[in-house]
Amino acid sequence: MDMLHLRYFVAVAEELNFSQAARKLHMAASPLSQRIKDLERELGQPLFERTTHRVALTPAGAALLPMARDVLDRVNSIPWRLREAVRPQRATLLIGMPSGVHPALRDRVRQLADAGREAYELKRWPGRSTGLAEAVRDGRLALALVRLPVADPALGIIEVMRERLGAAVPADRFAGRESLTLDDLRDLPYVATAPEALPAYFDEIDARLNSAGVRKRIRLNSSDYAGASELVSGGLAFSLTMLSTESPMHNYRLENVIVLPVADFPAELVTGLLFRKDRAESGGDLAGLVAEARRVFAEELSA
Repeated sequence: MDMLHLRYFVAVAEELNFSQAARKLHMAASPLSQRIKDLERELGQPLFERTTHRVALTPAGAALLPMARDVLDRVNSIPWRLREAVRPQRATLLIGMPSGVHPALRDRVRQLADAGREAYELKRWPGRSTGLAEAVRDGRLALALVRLPVADPALGIIEVMRERLGAAVPADRFAGRESLTLDDLRDLPYVATAPEALPAYFDEIDARLNSAGVRKRIRLNSSDYAGASELVSGGLAFSLTMLSTESPMHNYRLENVIVLPVADFPAELVTGLLFRKDRAESGGDLAGLVAEARRVFAEELSA
């Protein structure tokens, strides 16, 4: 048994789906399944019940999960514990930043950096929410702003902002309108970007649109926000984006594109500040930083 076996097991146990776990691990499902079988053979216990329709933990698997998480958390904490042991008096810390962060939220990050200037230098690091969350767990980032939800028991979350979503639609088609309904959108395809390029919340949005009868899709293979705007501008589709005109996401808008609220489809994107729980505990290297972050972000923003 090695660390990889435990990482594979925890990923499958959390997803209860071999294909989704494989995507999370950036590998194919077949070798992942084989590694789990190797682990089961070595332990002499079945860890998962598998059928064509579901995957579930066996009693042995349920017992192993907290032990495996504990081992992985201890190993993941080695880099930051080592840095803490040898770091200079004033540390350089990284905070992850996804694309399209609202200016009000950026201002809060600047406040946090200013508040701890004597103890640390807080630098911004770009990335997508999934990768940023993984970097916080691995100790490469001290903090990260990410689009929720994020389900990871090792991570603490402070909800910092809620942003209403609206539909980006062709302006000439909806001239004079102040809002839309789902009926207005049913004959337009929804531009769905590649799942790995968007927050997990947009999977839920996609499913809700489908259930409401908005079933046409144009799927892009990357986080091509300009490409999505091109389709909307040409009258071929609609997309969902932040409703507030202060959002940097409006920089991708082309001519003949407006963003309107959808009256019968309330949706909002929630951003959270992530940190490792063990690093924020008393004696942890980020205890002071996280305490200051709780003060700076005490009042949740909305737009």
